[in-house]
Amino acid sequence: MGIVTAHSADRRGEDLVSNPNIALVQSIYAAFGRGEVATIIAALAPNVDWTVNGRSSDYPMFGNWKTPAKVQEFFQGVDQYEKFTDFSPRDYYAVDEKVFVLGHYAGSIKTTGKPFASDWIHIFTIHGGKVIGFREFSDSHQFVAAYRG
Repeated sequence: MGIVTAHSADRRGEDLVSNPNIALVQSIYAAFGRGEVATIIAALAPNVDWTVNGRSSDYPMFGNWKTPAKVQEFFQGVDQYEKFTDFSPRDYYAVDEKVFVLGHYAGSIKTTGKPFASDWIHIFTIHGGKVIGFREFSDSHQFVAAYRG
């Protein structure tokens, strides 16, 4: 078991390392930046388990989505509720089937206009070249406060 690390200081869009799992995650982030949800969904396994930490009763984009169709609904919700001014994956770490990404985002909630900003960690689990698991941890209070206005 070896840890592969990469840092996003290289902003030219090149793969930071030759690790195929990091390359897959980078391609997912690139698709998100282009608004290509179908590309993201194509990278998911049929049994994907996608979780954003927090209670959905506090903010609709917190919770768990299983199956690519449900993850597609998640991204529709992201588009409905969130406007990003910054989405920056910064550091990548890979161990076996896991890819850990540290980053930052900022933006506003569309329904209230209130801002949010938070550092985050995304944890991807990849098997057979497909994402089978995703976990996001961030400062959930930022989203709850902005959503409530």
